[in-house]
Amino acid sequence: MSNKSRRSSTSWQVTNAVVQDVLTVLESLYPNPVTELVHDGPWQLLVATMLSAQCTDRRVNMITPRIFARYPGPAELAQASVEEIEALIKDCGLYHSKARNLRATAEIIATQFDQHVPEDRETLMTLPGVGRKTANVVLSNAFGVDAIAVDTHVFRLAHRLGWSEAKDVLGTEEDLMRLLPQSVWSQAHHWLILHGRQVCMARNPQCARCPVAPFCEQRGVNKV
Repeated sequence: MSNKSRRSSTSWQVTNAVVQDVLTVLESLYPNPVTELVHDGPWQLLVATMLSAQCTDRRVNMITPRIFARYPGPAELAQASVEEIEALIKDCGLYHSKARNLRATAEIIATQFDQHVPEDRETLMTLPGVGRKTANVVLSNAFGVDAIAVDTHVFRLAHRLGWSEAKDVLGTEEDLMRLLPQSVWSQAHHWLILHGRQVCMARNPQCARCPVAPFCEQRGVNKV
């Protein structure tokens, strides 16, 4: 039987016990996980997360020190031209649109929020270039809010594990929020990202050495 057939025939037969077993394994593999984006406070994390779309955390961590050395806060960045910002982030993907969004967001935060990054999702998502994933990253890592940010790794693992069949990011996030205890939402986000980067890669998942493989095996989704 193909993986596709087995996936559709066993959909959503995940039990709380199985989920907890997976979470226990992931926690043992990645204790005390934190974001790999280097930052000092909500503003720096917001900038770094906005830059991280289609760009690795490693490269973002090379770019952000240039920005903060010249423009330490939103008020300073708001005074920069888009061209000046582009020059600092040009080795990051989509740098034209990111530069425009960074400047616009800096201006809004400087003038409307007294240079403080908003602490609620709805307000964050009104900022240029800030979608739900970025908002959740900031809320979780900067403000300690329980949140699941669904990036490409979280999306992939959620579907391989059979934890979601949603076609989009929002649906996947909602499925995970229903399935996982709220107390581990933020940690689970990091666990899935780290496991997706180190073991359960997109093209060549290392199932033979994956401690989570037995739980994928029963759902037939441990292979690409």
